[in-house]
Amino acid sequence: MTRIAYTVNCSILLTDIPILDRPQAARDAGFDAVEFWWPFPTALPSDAQVDAFIRAITNAGVQLTGLNFAAGDMPAGERGILSDPGRIGEFRANVDIAVDIARTLGTKAFNALYGNRIEGLSIEEQDAVATDNLGVAAAAADEIGAVVLIEPVSGAAAYPLKTARDAVTVIDRVQQKHKANNLRLLADLYHLHVNGDDVADALEVYAERIGHVQIADAPGRGEPGTGNLDLASYLDRLTDFGYEGYVGLEYKATRPDPFYWLNESVRASTGRPITR
Repeated sequence: MTRIAYTVNCSILLTDIPILDRPQAARDAGFDAVEFWWPFPTALPSDAQVDAFIRAITNAGVQLTGLNFAAGDMPAGERGILSDPGRIGEFRANVDIAVDIARTLGTKAFNALYGNRIEGLSIEEQDAVATDNLGVAAAAADEIGAVVLIEPVSGAAAYPLKTARDAVTVIDRVQQKHKANNLRLLADLYHLHVNGDDVADALEVYAERIGHVQIADAPGRGEPGTGNLDLASYLDRLTDFGYEGYVGLEYKATRPDPFYWLNESVRASTGRPITR
């Protein structure tokens, strides 16, 4: 039987309660691991804001498995700042803050959203900035034994990474220039499917490059079982290929109980079977 270690994405789930209350809500629902997009309104939060976030995680007794670097104004459509030549200082200062949080909480994965293409700037310039910023981020993450994740994303026409190959191309570019060996593919099965990638083929071809997996059903990005995406089969394939990491629950809840589809006995991160 496939064994899955789930982590609850507290930025897209449990949004009916304040963000600092969500780690405890995830714990109360039976989970012992959570992940977040950048949980602050700015890339450079105050010390008090950082301390409050750390307390929320530690007081809940959950593991923070993943943290996004700042991605700009996501509600307004931004999907990362690391390829923007005008925000190099902001991104690198944010990396330092994120790594300090992760050092305190034992977090071992950072999601680095690439950023939308910027009109009026050449693709070559944006990619060069992204390559160097990712080199800096990878070096900082490596100091605490963490990885940097590169994610194909759907729903943002200007976001250039659509397929697993697109993300791996970026990883290879950074590895070649900066000798960074701790960049990995974030395989969000929903995004890959919606973008038209061959999910089964991508999982097989890039199995050894995958550092994290996230799931939602399609269409709709709801809970597993609300669409027609064969998530259980894909997760079976991943474990057959040797994947032993967390699977992030990154979907939009369609019911008051966002975890109704998953038996409470299999929510904690030790030895849980995926439901079919």
